[in-house]
Amino acid sequence: MAQIPDNFQDLLTQKQAFANLATVMKDGTPQVTPVWVDFDGTHVLINTAAGRLKDKNMQARDQVGISISDPENPYRYLGIQGKIVGRTEEGADEHIDKMAMRYMGKEKYPFRTEGEVRVLYKIEPLKVHTMG
Repeated sequence: MAQIPDNFQDLLTQKQAFANLATVMKDGTPQVTPVWVDFDGTHVLINTAAGRLKDKNMQARDQVGISISDPENPYRYLGIQGKIVGRTEEGADEHIDKMAMRYMGKEKYPFRTEGEVRVLYKIEPLKVHTMG
């Protein structure tokens, strides 16, 4: 497992930096989605709704790429190649509300649809590269 340098963890835990999450389609082509991102000290955390394309891709193929630019300095960025090591519904609702507070200043995630099931992915960093 690769380590996220301490001086880049703010992109994952403090700043309102959107991550570009690349997953792999059935035909091998990449699918890229901007997402909110979090970090538990070891794993990168991505929260999504069950059934979305990125969810289906990550369930079928465990390789992902993540790119995060500092919103205050786009020449400072963090790139991660990783492997999915966990997927759970447990705690995912609370986590998306936590992310809504960080990214939007809202106590509750405002885009939830009726019947939506949230899932939380754990990503193990395998390779990490930085700039800035």
